[in-house]
Amino acid sequence: MPSPMLTVALDAHDPVRLARFWAGMLGREVAEEARGPLLPGDDTQPGLRFVPSRTQKTGPNRLHLHLTSTDQADQQRLVTTALALGGGHLDVGQRPEERHTVLADPEGNEFCVIAPGNRFLAGCGPLGALACDGTREVGLFWSRALDWPLVWDQDQETAVQSPRGGTKVAWGGPPVAPKTARNRQRFDLAPPGGDQRAEADRLIALGATRLETGRDGAIMLADPDGNEFTLTPP
Repeated sequence: MPSPMLTVALDAHDPVRLARFWAGMLGREVAEEARGPLLPGDDTQPGLRFVPSRTQKTGPNRLHLHLTSTDQADQQRLVTTALALGGGHLDVGQRPEERHTVLADPEGNEFCVIAPGNRFLAGCGPLGALACDGTREVGLFWSRALDWPLVWDQDQETAVQSPRGGTKVAWGGPPVAPKTARNRQRFDLAPPGGDQRAEADRLIALGATRLETGRDGAIMLADPDGNEFTLTPP
């Protein structure tokens, strides 16, 4: 059975501006869609969708992006590009010996520009990883949900990757910060073959919880850690 197509949905006060920022960072084109501007992905790099929302950011996101760099000059280029496009530096307690650069996009969403030579992200492409807070249980759930093999499973940390390679999705293990509001960054899944109902039933059987159906027909579910995600309508 084909795997569902993965997109990351980001709540945004100004979806167009945020889409342009990330288009500049990732070298992608913006596609205008009814649910919000989209940076289309492919079999190895997830898409990014920017959803109009007035929700406020109240703390660190449970998900942030890791961008890769080919050499030190490329890492600096990405940092310079982010600053020119309206991003900023962010202090999250990183130590001086850590070689990655922590930044925030124009709406305060954390992301990292990883130094060259990172073996874990070697060959993963420009969007190297979706780094998530989460338990081992949720990593195992998403391995089954996406039909992606585990490529890391050690000390309660997990990571999955498409069989075709590309972006990894990683969970850092406990402790996981308490969840106090709906996540402002979520997974969007396009059901394989367009059978939304059958896919919802499959995911619930794997451990998801059904939450609601939106006005646009999207089905909102939650994974075993309570993270909301959406099954898009056909």
